[in-house]
Amino acid sequence: MSPELLVAQIPSLRRYARALTGNAWAADDLVQDTLERACSKWRLWLVGSNLRAWLFSVMHNLFINQLRQTAAGQHLTLVDIADVVNELQAPESDTGQTLDLQRCLLRLPPEQREVLLLVSMEDMSYAEVAKVTGVPIGTVMSRLSRARVRLQALLDAPAHASDNSTPNGATVTPIQALHRLK
Repeated sequence: MSPELLVAQIPSLRRYARALTGNAWAADDLVQDTLERACSKWRLWLVGSNLRAWLFSVMHNLFINQLRQTAAGQHLTLVDIADVVNELQAPESDTGQTLDLQRCLLRLPPEQREVLLLVSMEDMSYAEVAKVTGVPIGTVMSRLSRARVRLQALLDAPAHASDNSTPNGATVTPIQALHRLK
């Protein structure tokens, strides 16, 4: 594996890691860990196969391991999103509507957020996402559908939820028809 092939993938790895973690420092650490693992396990990559998908699989597995460590109370510190909602809010736009995509993405369950980001940001096919995440294509499509519906509900909800809140603080509002992006 040539270094140029790896270097060419760094921007998309960073973008995906930033969206997964919601934190620039954690994203950089995840990319670094991914590249270290890829370099140490480069013999596992089949020449001629999709390097990008393989790297995203490595990153996915590392991220899941970090989530498991967090759940076990190890080295990562979780912050309740409700405690930092003021830091995550987008500035008011001229029309008075707030579109706070980062906050809403972080409120999606990790498995839904991963699929949504891989399909929409990284323009991966369902088959590639299935390979990266290690789940069947039907599960990818289901998670993507649920992520789109949930994201739409979160985006339609007011920034400060009050009445009709779900357990994680989002207000449920009627969902308009979603259009397929791919």
